[in-house]
Amino acid sequence: MSNAATGPLAGRRIAVLEARLTDALASLIERAGAEVVRAPALRERPLDAASEVAAFCDTLETGGFAAVVFLTGVGANALLSEAERLGRLDTTLEALRGAMTVCRGPKPVARLARQNVPTSIAVPEPHTTAEVIKALESLDLSGQRLGLVHYGERNDALAEALLANHVQLVELCLYEWVLPEDVAPLEHLVQGIIDGKIDAVVFTSKVQARHLLDIAQRLGALEKLRTELATRTVVVAVGPTTAEMLAANGMRPAVVPTKPKMGPMVTALIEHFAKRT
Repeated sequence: MSNAATGPLAGRRIAVLEARLTDALASLIERAGAEVVRAPALRERPLDAASEVAAFCDTLETGGFAAVVFLTGVGANALLSEAERLGRLDTTLEALRGAMTVCRGPKPVARLARQNVPTSIAVPEPHTTAEVIKALESLDLSGQRLGLVHYGERNDALAEALLANHVQLVELCLYEWVLPEDVAPLEHLVQGIIDGKIDAVVFTSKVQARHLLDIAQRLGALEKLRTELATRTVVVAVGPTTAEMLAANGMRPAVVPTKPKMGPMVTALIEHFAKRT
């Protein structure tokens, strides 16, 4: 990276909406010389799904799933935590070790590996729904039962694609993404963007964008925010799924890394501003 004091990000104000890895992402940007404006845009709220998990484990432990799909590490962790609370962790892990497991991205792979559960199919980058569907097409799932552990909201596109292929789908939603309890940082960010005080906004998920727009709507500033993000403020998306959502709302990202990870994203952000100097 360039010298922080004189590099492309020196003196820039970059907004970060990441919630779980806020400090890690902020540190990467700050080391490049920018000032980071932190405005976490979501929190993960557990759902009461004890009966659903019990039924899921019943099917899993009797070999009833042709495959089990984990879309996030948080979802995998939530399933294992609930299984432990139900006193079924050992039998659940034993069943998973003998099952066909499909993981979207490295985080669920790592979470399962911590329990010595191998991943049968690791969905390749950029880890979008399209890659998951393509990976599952390699399996003959028509007419078979598949367990799908969602993330903070139901992946409708994936579920509908599987159902259209006559898959018997058993779905788990163990947590949901909601606005943070304190939305003041998001409100201040909306105003800062409108006032031209933010040079770039970094989105690491599409729900962050949706929540920022929701806050702007509440403030009666939605169109002003959209205009600013479409014309002056640099919009950064970690990957294609987030980029598509932003573009659909008239905020086409200027920066999308070739690899959907924080490090390459920050590098791409630096390169973008380097071209403007």
